[in-house]
Amino acid sequence: MNEQNKTRRISGTVVSDKMQKTRVVAVSRLKKHPKYLKYYTVTTKFKAHDEGNVYKTGDKVVMEETRPMSREKRWKIVGYVVAKIKNK
Repeated sequence: MNEQNKTRRISGTVVSDKMQKTRVVAVSRLKKHPKYLKYYTVTTKFKAHDEGNVYKTGDKVVMEETRPMSREKRWKIVGYVVAKIKNK
């Protein structure tokens, strides 16, 4: 019975870096309207822990779920989003 603990990871954009060791990260996703069946964008803001105050506004980052660090912080920033490069 060797189960791995898979933590959730989501990516988003840093929208605020005004707090110490905390960043606000906006995560966008597509949602389908139940009646009109059209997709629209829903943006959710999360507070994430940044120990070294490394990440700045506009950075694309990956967050990982962690234990509650404060009343609103339940995520920590793991690193930058790495873009995949196509070889032609």
